[in-house]
Amino acid sequence: MRIDIIAIFPEMFEGPFTESIIKRAVNKGIVEIGLHNLRDYSTDKHHKVDDYSFAAGAGMVMMIEPVDNCITHLKSQRSYDEVIYMSPDGEILNQPLCNQLSMKENLIILCGHYKGIDERIREHLITKEISIGDYVLSGGELGAAVLVDSLVRLIPGALGDETSALSDSFQDGLVSPPVYTRPREYKGWSVPDILLSGNDMKINEWKLEQALLRTQERRPEMYEKFKADSKNSSL
Repeated sequence: MRIDIIAIFPEMFEGPFTESIIKRAVNKGIVEIGLHNLRDYSTDKHHKVDDYSFAAGAGMVMMIEPVDNCITHLKSQRSYDEVIYMSPDGEILNQPLCNQLSMKENLIILCGHYKGIDERIREHLITKEISIGDYVLSGGELGAAVLVDSLVRLIPGALGDETSALSDSFQDGLVSPPVYTRPREYKGWSVPDILLSGNDMKINEWKLEQALLRTQERRPEMYEKFKADSKNSSL
């Protein structure tokens, strides 16, 4: 997979992308990440990429020309499956969307800033808008880092155990059950006996039961959807 990120502050990605799973995936050649400073595509002598909005209003707006110049340059090198804009009012990022995007070959991610981007960018250059939650950040860089991390870990070979991502929360419509490790006893707190029984069938039944209980307690809307989907699939 190739991911090209357009940002005003590309230096913000140095930490998230030079550690842990993303670093290993890049080193293995599983994913290639290109960082592009939007100011490099400005025709202004001061590398300006924002301006006042028409009809007044508070806040600066990212200009269309530098964004168009950058996207046009990237598209001259390869074709892209999606041009994504990180936006507070975009589609909420969830596991099914991550699964879908992780199977793409080439993506562009545009990080917004200031009051937003010229609407013509959204109308003519963007193919998908994604939000990581119903709140506003200072810019799209942090959201883009979250998106990239959620995609890269799903690519085969990125994780040490390729089956690990399949048991993550939300993959089956439920949150994950509790997990334990050694020691078996700590300060009188014990690991459930069932997990030490060696009976795989009983252990899997326990895990499903715990996942259902935890989902019902913590994410009731997800639990109701899971019940409805299960009922429909059995019809």
